[in-house]
Amino acid sequence: MIQPNLFAFVMLLSWPLVVWQLYSRLDAGRALIWTVLGGYLILPPLLKFDFPVVPDLDKDTLPAVSALVITALKLRERLSFWPEGRLGRLLVVMFCASPFFTVLTNTDAVGPLPGMRLYDSAAAVANQAIFALPMFLARRDLATPQAMRTLLAALVAAGLAYSLPMLIEARLSPQVNVWVYGYFQHDFFQTIRFGGYRPVVFLPHGLWVAFFALMCLAASAVFLREGPAERRPRQLAVFLWLGLMLYICKSFGPAAYALVMLPLILFASTRLQIAVAAAAVALVLAYPLLRGLHLVPLDAIVDFFRSLSPDRAWSLEFRFRNEEALLARASERPLFGWGGYARNFLHDAAGQPTGIADGGWIIQIGIYGWLGYLAEFGLLALPIWLLAREGLRRDGPPLSPYAAGLALIFAFNLLDLLPNFTLVPVSWMIGGALLGHAEALQRARAAGTQAAARARPPRTVI
Repeated sequence: MIQPNLFAFVMLLSWPLVVWQLYSRLDAGRALIWTVLGGYLILPPLLKFDFPVVPDLDKDTLPAVSALVITALKLRERLSFWPEGRLGRLLVVMFCASPFFTVLTNTDAVGPLPGMRLYDSAAAVANQAIFALPMFLARRDLATPQAMRTLLAALVAAGLAYSLPMLIEARLSPQVNVWVYGYFQHDFFQTIRFGGYRPVVFLPHGLWVAFFALMCLAASAVFLREGPAERRPRQLAVFLWLGLMLYICKSFGPAAYALVMLPLILFASTRLQIAVAAAAVALVLAYPLLRGLHLVPLDAIVDFFRSLSPDRAWSLEFRFRNEEALLARASERPLFGWGGYARNFLHDAAGQPTGIADGGWIIQIGIYGWLGYLAEFGLLALPIWLLAREGLRRDGPPLSPYAAGLALIFAFNLLDLLPNFTLVPVSWMIGGALLGHAEALQRARAAGTQAAARARPPRTVI
């Protein structure tokens, strides 16, 4: 159990005031970026205010809620949760409705675990909406290429700022959260890698820091390619420095993603970048079905990693065994899942879970079933689908390199939900920027088609 100091509570309570100042001094887009990104990076992890009825307020939810309230009060701006296309609207309805069906089919107790109540469905819907808030805020405020360039620049700046505590923790062990907030947020043993330490700073786990470092490195690669020639030496130095930060994170997955993503950002066309992003998202959506049909060669994958690192192979094999057990558990209630209170796990005689769930896909299927999985992952995939539809058209306008770079970052974030659960507010914000941009491209194309039809001379009937 965490034991935060007083400063941790002060930081969390004061964040709405910080958000108010951001919206007072910056335009709405930059204010949103630093509200979400800053809160994610510096607020205390795991700490939350558990008020009755309303969802928990923590570093993942409080920034976006604050942004919603302040934009409504200060800027008088309304927020729509209703995408423009029918598919998006269907996914939003599924996203909100799935918790109700989950509760209605899980009112029974499971051993020592209680059945679910109607209150649980209301809380789950509220939590779903709050987690998705950054997407719809960004859809409104970050849809332009210039706004997406600002978002990429913010990632680079945040990566540079975070590099100092990361270096300290890589050398001295992860202690920054202990020094600042008075507690350590995870299992310290998991920070020891390859004879050293991987940084954690103020995030939940070293894997989250590693993926954040990958985001920042990829953002710097976009500027290295697109920046003016006179800035290339400085941009190259930033790129190499952020590459070093990814290296000190000592995480195999983000490093492997970088080997694929960086050449695409640096050398591939925007069309190819969007095509790869769409293919990655298609793989994410198909993966649970392939696993359920036993079409994923798990043994071959483990053998490949064993040739690289026996420790990584053992970890992967352990994860696969747990996922197979959780898939079997999920198959007992496939459509709507098992709901909360750890009912999606197998349990021992004392009622304690006997396994772990790491991947976001297996967590979502176990709790909300296939309906909940398709709703959430479909909503996350929607921006890439729409962007690919517009960007891969032969008669469409050329895509912004900033949109293409963000699409790759977002697609690989979704790909990382297969082994991990690195879906964070920054992820939702990036997805929202892409969704708003894709919808704007669609509107522009429709307007151009209508204008062309009006300009076409009428047919002469003889």
